[in-house]
Amino acid sequence: MPAKVVLKIHQTLDGFVCTTSGDEMWASGHMDESVFTWETEHLWLAGVHIMGRKLYQAMESYWPSSTEAPAAPMNEIPKVVFSKTLKTTAWGPARIVNTDLSAEINRSRQSTDKVILAQGGASFAQSLARLNIIDEYRLLVHPVTLGSGLPCIATPLTLRFVSHYEFPSGVVALTYARTS
Repeated sequence: MPAKVVLKIHQTLDGFVCTTSGDEMWASGHMDESVFTWETEHLWLAGVHIMGRKLYQAMESYWPSSTEAPAAPMNEIPKVVFSKTLKTTAWGPARIVNTDLSAEINRSRQSTDKVILAQGGASFAQSLARLNIIDEYRLLVHPVTLGSGLPCIATPLTLRFVSHYEFPSGVVALTYARTS
């Protein structure tokens, strides 16, 4: 059975991943130990992390020196970075892919029996949703509204509710599956 693609992403109550300028600091006020524990458990389920260049570069500057709980899986699990401009990676194990997104993910589906975890950002998540590649959406919804920004999903979708988990900080993890 091919591996499923899971998108795990933080978003605001009104569905935005970041401000129009790319600021994601709104999420930090609700990141408590229970959120980190949940994220760490879900990160270890991944056989590979897939992400776009922007998110890779942001994570590359943070995770290698982090002592937070998610650092171990973030640093150890192989990463596939989709980019037409990035030539080298300093944070590994990682490889850069500049070919067709769908074809590469289909190859990845055959190469692991674990989850393929898409980490976002907004434009990468939107691309995956538009191509109907995501099998499961794990949305960490924060009790914050921005009023405008970059949405997690910009494509009409019908999803099936799978589960939810409420954190003491007010964050809610909502899991949905693709229906077709």
